[in-house]
Amino acid sequence: MINRFTSLTLTLLIGSMATADEPIGSTESGATVRALMVTGGCCHDYQNQKKIISEGLSTRVGPIDWTILEYGDKREVKADVYKQDGWIKDFEIVIHNECFGAIEDGDFVQGIVDAHVKHQVPAIVIHCSMHSYRAAPTADSWRGLLGVTSRRHEKTKHPLLVVPSEAGKGHPILAGMGDSWTTPNGELYVIEQVWPTTTVLAKVHSDETNNDEPVIWTNEYKGVRVFGISLGHHNETIESQQWQNIVAAGWKWSLEK
Repeated sequence: MINRFTSLTLTLLIGSMATADEPIGSTESGATVRALMVTGGCCHDYQNQKKIISEGLSTRVGPIDWTILEYGDKREVKADVYKQDGWIKDFEIVIHNECFGAIEDGDFVQGIVDAHVKHQVPAIVIHCSMHSYRAAPTADSWRGLLGVTSRRHEKTKHPLLVVPSEAGKGHPILAGMGDSWTTPNGELYVIEQVWPTTTVLAKVHSDETNNDEPVIWTNEYKGVRVFGISLGHHNETIESQQWQNIVAAGWKWSLEK
């Protein structure tokens, strides 16, 4: 069992029941889900994002027993939770919203992936998780779990026009987005590779690369369901109804609700 009274910043939130109008992603059973969020690292406002994400999900999908571990603002951190044997087994889903791009310990990174596969625990991966652990020799194992490979983002930040891919048209994960969505602000990740087990649901055209960059996807990696969204640099994007609805629906898909 994870020691919830760690010396690191830790918040435990008990999710509220879904609202009466049953927003996108609401669970049918009402059963409490045990969820772990690992967050922290450089370049983002993780102290506020952990609240925005957890409260938004709790409102939309039903009761959640949250364990939220935040690990400072440095990219060199190896989160203590991943060093504990069986760290994942008490949880039904893990949200990775972390930015630890300088980690070079291949065994450490492989251990995160192996835990997901061994215990078949699904994941939601957000924004800088795609750039985490890229210095490790086992980075491709992590990328296989994520479903995409990305090493950089566009040079400028600006609102992004998100449109469904062919596979995403009519997909329930995008039901709360509408025909398209222009984000309030954005940092577009350049996707070098989409892994064979990944289905891209939405994309943004990059004038910098002249490519349609995947931004929302699903992945089924060795039996593990993973929902990915590379949008989420700015709090105003995460706070938007579209982002919240999409991630809630991704939660539902990941847990096969």
